[in-house]
Amino acid sequence: MTMDDLEEVIRLDHASFTLPWPESSFRFEIEQNECSRCWVALLDQKIVGIMVAWLIVDEIHIATFAVDPAYRRQGIAQRLLAHTLLDGLQSGGEKGFLEVREGNLPARRLYEKFGFEAIGIRKKYYQDNGENAVMMNLDKPDIVMLESLR
Repeated sequence: MTMDDLEEVIRLDHASFTLPWPESSFRFEIEQNECSRCWVALLDQKIVGIMVAWLIVDEIHIATFAVDPAYRRQGIAQRLLAHTLLDGLQSGGEKGFLEVREGNLPARRLYEKFGFEAIGIRKKYYQDNGENAVMMNLDKPDIVMLESLR
């Protein structure tokens, strides 16, 4: 992800979330946050997926992750997540962490496929509707599996 991608990244974020990130947050992640790993997934030169992850000490923290609604269920999310986790592992990460809406069952199933496990609930985490967030942890990433999915 680069500053040249910002307009499309914002469009995709707004199409995907009821609480999209402000443009300033993406600018910060791209330009200033040394812990940040920002990725886009391209299909026919169109941005169809976005990922921002933070590498904090040994943890790969998924900060935001979305696939354009028109391009879902095509394996884009799986490949983008595998790429991000492998990049983090190659840069010193040893485990993963994220929060996901309790009701977002497709995302939760994807994370479970990668080995993430629910470790707790953040009550009323999402400001738009008070939905809980499920905290998920990945203790031992399977590098062979990640390589096969990338």
